[in-house]
Amino acid sequence: MISYVQGKLAVKTPTHIVVETGGLGFQISIPLSTYESLGEPGEDVRILSHLHVREDALQLFGFATEREKQLFLMLISVTGIGPKVAQGILSGISVTEFESAVRNQDVQSLIKVPGVGKKTAERLVLELRDKIGEIKPGEKEAAFVGRPSFFEEATLALVSLGYKRPQAQEAIQAVVRHQPTLSIEEVIRKALQRISR
Repeated sequence: MISYVQGKLAVKTPTHIVVETGGLGFQISIPLSTYESLGEPGEDVRILSHLHVREDALQLFGFATEREKQLFLMLISVTGIGPKVAQGILSGISVTEFESAVRNQDVQSLIKVPGVGKKTAERLVLELRDKIGEIKPGEKEAAFVGRPSFFEEATLALVSLGYKRPQAQEAIQAVVRHQPTLSIEEVIRKALQRISR
């Protein structure tokens, strides 16, 4: 088990990073909330991780906070939820909002998360409502500071979640046109909600 990876941030995108340590570059899949809290490439970074083992692949998933990691592990314990869907859920809703929705059995809030249909939302509530209190309070998610490649990074995030590039760009433009001061995470969440209407 790889509990964390510490080293130099070599590559940073909204869906994955590469951390260089000991002459090796570890590619780590991340949710948007983790992306926002990371520094710039070239800076030192320490990221919590989970190694997901499949028959045909080993994949590292990374998290900025212990709360994100705990929720990810809970999500992949739910029937029918794999690591990619769990990563998508973490990208589409904050840990606090997710906890609240499950605790209040608020299926409608969960359905707004891209990739989560009614049956999946009901299954999440059913299987996690007793476990959700086990997520320990942690650090607040870091706010995003604007970067020149903002639009391209937001587009890439949506494309990596399975949406077509033109559809992603149109949704992002519509969100930014109405709310130009949003963080990249908020823009992506609102664009996802717009697409899945």
